Amino acid sequence: MTAGHRRDTAVGYAFLAPSLVGVGGFLLLPVAVVAGISLFRWDLVSPAHWTALDNYRSILTDPAFGRSLAVTAFFVLLVIPVQTALGLAAAVLLDQRLPGSTVFRAVLVLPWISAPLALGVVWRWLLDPSDGAVNQLLGHRVEWLTSPVLALPSVAAVTVWTNVGYVALFFLAGLAGIPPQYSEAARIDGAGPWQGFRRITLPLLRPTMFFVLVTGVISSFQVFDTVYAMTRGGPAGRTEVVAYAIYREAFVDFRMGRAAAMSVLLFLLLITVTLAQQTYFRRRTTEEMG
Repeated sequence: MTAGHRRDTAVGYAFLAPSLVGVGGFLLLPVAVVAGISLFRWDLVSPAHWTALDNYRSILTDPAFGRSLAVTAFFVLLVIPVQTALGLAAAVLLDQRLPGSTVFRAVLVLPWISAPLALGVVWRWLLDPSDGAVNQLLGHRVEWLTSPVLALPSVAAVTVWTNVGYVALFFLAGLAGIPPQYSEAARIDGAGPWQGFRRITLPLLRPTMFFVLVTGVISSFQVFDTVYAMTRGGPAGRTEVVAYAIYREAFVDFRMGRAAAMSVLLFLLLITVTLAQQTYFRRRTTEEMG
């Protein structure tokens, strides 16, 4: 490497230094600290005791952790397809630039930019079985948040309502990046609106779809505020997602080591799911190009 190349490399790292410090200090370091805590038994008061992998063994054999994983997986299956479909439909509608679309776009995004905890409190009041506004409109009592059957779908519905605007904005940006010549060529060839959407628009939205699904799955696996505000994991653990289980272990039972181990396992699970999604989308793109 010549002196000029070394100088350019040094200048490049100098420009990257602020970002590298942020990534190292606010991302990599906390992950390392949590991984270290997971190897100890600690209650925030007494001295920490080295337990090696005992926390992981106890968690992996704990039925409660398996139940929270199952609840989280079911929650993700409830949220992701619905919010993706509704977000895409809203984006297609907004892309038509109909009268009032600007106002509708602002209203659609308002829940997403609001505090999830505050929204959860509001929806807990709206869904109150005794004097909630929803039951008042329906004219009869429905146990939205205390029924073992309805509690998780109710939380999922609030999460979808919150995130639809976020999803729609990204799909709208993806639609804006599609050259209009493709749609015009499809119409000239005799393709109808649905055929053009399925054969032209959807394939060209694949990068946006990948981003929306990855970020949506990650945020759904980490949901906490809405569950905490609306159900506190009840009834009978039917809405105790992994993030709430981690909170309970750490700040209710004061078992920081187990909570850290659960966080590490959730981190590894999210990496696995993200890599699986990336592999799927890459394979689809390769097959279409071939």
